[in-house]
Amino acid sequence: MIAEKHYDIILAPVITEKATRVSEYNQVAFKVADSATKPEIKAAVEKLFNVKVTAVNTLVVKGKKKLFRGRPGQRSDYKKAIVTLAEGQKIDVTTGI
Repeated sequence: MIAEKHYDIILAPVITEKATRVSEYNQVAFKVADSATKPEIKAAVEKLFNVKVTAVNTLVVKGKKKLFRGRPGQRSDYKKAIVTLAEGQKIDVTTGI
């Protein structure tokens, strides 16, 4: 059974050039909750996508300083997880769950 907490941990896939490039190495990038730990992320990905996860690497992306309607502002920081899947496993992030 999939618990609602798994949906609270995995927020969105990260779809960028670099995230697409790491898919060659059987890895997928996700935006995750700031309080999420590596074991929680691993459990959530395994339950939501029915795959075997071998490793989870996390990093905090710092928000850029930008202009919003001519006024200075700052984007929010967020936590990103790069999940390595077992050999032969695959997640298609374009279809959703």
